[in-house]
Amino acid sequence: MRKIILECIPNCKEKLAYNVPFYYCHSRICYIWPASIPWEKVEKGVAIGFCKGTSFLDETFKTTKFTSKVTFTSVAAIDVAFLRQQIYEAVLIDEQIVKAKRRKIQ
Repeated sequence: MRKIILECIPNCKEKLAYNVPFYYCHSRICYIWPASIPWEKVEKGVAIGFCKGTSFLDETFKTTKFTSKVTFTSVAAIDVAFLRQQIYEAVLIDEQIVKAKRRKIQ
């Protein structure tokens, strides 16, 4: 998943928060959360979460108040094309938020 994220967002910054990697451009875009981190409810596999995921048009992701995520239990279960599409959508949402903030400042 990390490789896919870095291919889709080559200019992103990768930072650790809560012992998991988060990926930023203007703000947090997404994260990879393994089941080995005990304080998140990922029981098996690895989850990819999107910080502005509640803005997604797709209902595939499990949505909470601030984020949305999907869990994969094996490498074969990852739909790479779908995941890329969601990453690109998350980047567009991030850029729209920044543009809206810049308009308010001017």
